[in-house]
Amino acid sequence: MHLHKYEKIWLVFGMGSLALFLIIIGFAAFWKGTHPQSHIETIDPNNVEAHEEFKPENLGLREVADGKYKVNIVASAFNYDMGKDAEDKAVRTIRVPKGATVLFQITTRDVVHGFQVAGTNVNMMVEPGHISRFEAVMKNSGEFTIVCNEYCGIGHHQMFGTVEVYE
Repeated sequence: MHLHKYEKIWLVFGMGSLALFLIIIGFAAFWKGTHPQSHIETIDPNNVEAHEEFKPENLGLREVADGKYKVNIVASAFNYDMGKDAEDKAVRTIRVPKGATVLFQITTRDVVHGFQVAGTNVNMMVEPGHISRFEAVMKNSGEFTIVCNEYCGIGHHQMFGTVEVYE
């Protein structure tokens, strides 16, 4: 079989590109630790309160160890339920110290939502029937907006909150 000079060039280019892409994916997956979110833990979307982490009294921020925090959130039609404060008002701001490790655990009852803490690397897709988890170290102080970055309906713009990282 005779291959033309240009065919050989394109074959080498194609195989080289494939090898380069596989090396990049391998580097991201094994060296950098990039992996699919969560461990595909499922939950009944019609009864999220049955799961210990998503009972109303366990929603919001909890310190689990020195410098380690857990945030449990239930997303639903145009709202992030982050628990209630001492005055029984809905929590809209999560306050953590700079350098803290925060595990965000979130699920949804209804449709696909997004969960992004703008200005950080926290970014998840939240699907009904699944628990999404993301652990992040809050390295920079300031206020970071929580937004839903997946269109979820007409009140989508009302899904917001704040993460305040203080010194």
